[in-house]
Amino acid sequence: MGEGEGWKGGEGIGVKGLGKGLGPYLAGLIEGDGTIIVPKIERSFKTGKLTYASIQIAFHAKDLPLAVMLLKLIGEGSINKRKATAAYILSLNSRKGLLNMISLLNGHLRTPKWFAFSDLIVWLNNRDSSLQLQIKPMEKESLISNSWLSGFIEADGSFQVRTSLKSKQPRLGCSLEISQARQAKNGEDMFPILNSIGELLDVKVNPIRGDRKNPQYRLRTSTLQSNLKLVQYLDKFPLYSSKRLNYQDWRKIFQYFLEGTQLNNVNKILEIKSQMNDRRTVFNWDHLAELDNI
Repeated sequence: MGEGEGWKGGEGIGVKGLGKGLGPYLAGLIEGDGTIIVPKIERSFKTGKLTYASIQIAFHAKDLPLAVMLLKLIGEGSINKRKATAAYILSLNSRKGLLNMISLLNGHLRTPKWFAFSDLIVWLNNRDSSLQLQIKPMEKESLISNSWLSGFIEADGSFQVRTSLKSKQPRLGCSLEISQARQAKNGEDMFPILNSIGELLDVKVNPIRGDRKNPQYRLRTSTLQSNLKLVQYLDKFPLYSSKRLNYQDWRKIFQYFLEGTQLNNVNKILEIKSQMNDRRTVFNWDHLAELDNI
């Protein structure tokens, strides 16, 4: 795919025809790996042209099929490759595209990105007073109630398998790791949402990289109990990026831990691990057919 190539949205099926789970999923995805841009001035000082708001979502190149499917469902927007990176950006700039996305997201955001979302609605209302869009408050329902966390894991989660075999007693483990900057772009603390995830999965949130320019929070499942809670959630609200395939492999390995047979299946665990994450070469996207009805 050349850097000059891209995709544009078509008619879609209309956001009212989409499943109720798509909005929370998109909210989690955007709050983890998206940007909401709201102009502070009406016209550019340099060109005099009107400024435009936009919602952008970044995807790794291997997840391009997911980006294309989301573009199709939203019915507006474009996808373009980010220069010199293995990333694609899904962008919504048109009035219709922004309104479609607002309809899906409104009431489902849980992080400080809600403030930028609110600014976007105010900006649109000021542009067209007939819209009278309402700003719904942050989502307060339990994370177990919808697909928000699935979207957030798509953006910031990583399924890990530990295989330390050099010692006399092999050390094996499997975990989900989620890392996030401690502060959102508006300066708000990200701890509350990370702590909510930690409470759901029964793990602690730890501050890391405190001596670096961009300190982070990290949580990691590692016990049978925390991993089992993760499995129960993701079996109900599945992933749709290539991480779904990593999760399915990770889940096979976790089953050995549930059965207490991990030490008897080291070779199988190593074989499964060798095909996960950056080592994955085979992808199946049949599950994307379910995305419009989650």
